[in-house]
Amino acid sequence: MILNGKTAVLLSCALACGCARPAQTPSSTTQPESPATVAVGATETAQTEPAAEAAGAAATEPAAPDATAATPEPTTPAAPAESPAPAIEPAAAEPVAASLSTEVTLGDPALTAGIPGDGPLTVEQVQAWLATPGIHDPLTVALPLGLSLGERQIVGLDENPMTRAKIELGRQIYFDGRISGDGTISCASCHHPDTGYAAATQFGVGVRGQTGNRNSPVSYNRILSGPQFWDGRAPSLEEQAKGPIANPIEMSSTHEACIECIKGHPAYVAQFEAIFGPDSVNIDNVAMAIASFERTIVTGPSAYDYRAALQPFLDQFATEEDLADLKADDPDLYARYEQLKAEAEANPMSESAIRGQALFFNQEVNCTACHVGANFSDEKFHNLGVGMEAAEPDTGRAAVTGDDKDTGAFKTPTIRNVEFTAPYMHDGSQKTLEEVVEWYAKGGHPNPHLDEKIKKLNLSDQDKADLVAFMKACNGAFPIVEHARLPE
Repeated sequence: MILNGKTAVLLSCALACGCARPAQTPSSTTQPESPATVAVGATETAQTEPAAEAAGAAATEPAAPDATAATPEPTTPAAPAESPAPAIEPAAAEPVAASLSTEVTLGDPALTAGIPGDGPLTVEQVQAWLATPGIHDPLTVALPLGLSLGERQIVGLDENPMTRAKIELGRQIYFDGRISGDGTISCASCHHPDTGYAAATQFGVGVRGQTGNRNSPVSYNRILSGPQFWDGRAPSLEEQAKGPIANPIEMSSTHEACIECIKGHPAYVAQFEAIFGPDSVNIDNVAMAIASFERTIVTGPSAYDYRAALQPFLDQFATEEDLADLKADDPDLYARYEQLKAEAEANPMSESAIRGQALFFNQEVNCTACHVGANFSDEKFHNLGVGMEAAEPDTGRAAVTGDDKDTGAFKTPTIRNVEFTAPYMHDGSQKTLEEVVEWYAKGGHPNPHLDEKIKKLNLSDQDKADLVAFMKACNGAFPIVEHARLPE
């Protein structure tokens, strides 16, 4: 087959942009990408607290997959691992670099490695860092393979531009338990890298061992998310970040006490003044810093993403003769094919996962009715019947909208890296992915508000196992993040 020039150009462009569509089977259907409207992260408690600050006390929620997702970074999901402290000498008195690029791909460990040095951050180290050329320049961000299909869904950067300095400040606050009422609970307590940026407990655990009645949503891939929390009550990641601090069950502090705590650390004050200006230590700027850091936490390419990136070549150049023609007609595009083929082979999907993919995108199973888009989430709210058998069930989204039709509806979570974020559902009631698949297979729990998309499925045991295998094939590496270095 002689390669059509126009086709070659289009294919080359699509692959260069990271826009290759995922592999589709004859029975699969491709869903359009959904608008970005996900949640962010802190432990979530029911909306039973006073509206204003207690309302913000919940946790981040996950988002869902897209039948047309692009290919992610690493295929084999590395379980959230603790970020090693940068191997750099302690008191770095000189700028980290002569010049820093303003164009970055999120997931780059340089964004989350912390200020160079060892031990608690000193004012001198912070001031040297803040003097580094480019530290305060607004960043132009790209997403890694897979999530890259959702770049037009990025939320919040116009209102809160990301800079390296702001990201680093947010990293410090995210891991600092001193801002809580008893000095023990940080954002990371319920959204830690070691537990998939969620929590391994059914409900988030706050000060004095208190718990709410909602599971901790994930705090990764929030850059594609607008409204936050399981019920979407926070309109932005910045507003979400404020809630847990003042929630009596979570951090059990006040915004005023949080600000006084931060003002007590000169290294923090130096950063706020350099980033936001004089006398700028306030709760709004605290939230902007935390949100900037959280937006850097994204999942890298998965085995699924690598296979999806290769699929257009396999579809268009199905024979050895076709590939020979491609090599002769467009050596650069052929080199791209070889690169994608090598990446897919290095990060293979199992046969079970491939069958699970076909089921996932199949119209009858219809997982993509909700788990759609680059992050496999429609960013909407659905009643699956979870918890609706209780005498007084959690009303979910209805408590925010006041609309009875939203009763028992909660945000669609992502399936990216979902293997690492058990337990599942808004109430943490399902301990394994097998239980989750079984819930959908039986058609949820009947109730007057059950989402019309929830239907009983005729799945064999092998089908269920294959769906779980596919979800695990959507795992990608997390960025390496420094945990320990905080202001002295």
